Amino acid sequence: MTTAVASRELNSLDRCDRCGAQAYVRAVLESSAGELLFCGHHARSVEATLRPMTAEWQDETARLHEKEPVSVDD
Repeated sequence: MTTAVASRELNSLDRCDRCGAQAYVRAVLESSAGELLFCGHHARSVEATLRPMTAEWQDETARLHEKEPVSVDD
């Protein structure tokens, strides 16, 4: 039996499993072992070790550098 984890955009309710900050990386483990969520900092610290064991490495850390549109009223 295999269970697929559907990809979706991470949101503010997704929290890092190490520190509780907002998660920007999802590591879906092989063999349906589940998933781990990480903030950018902790994802970088475990990536070299953990990534080879994942079926999917969803990295949304680029969103950290996005700027919200500013509404300018005359």
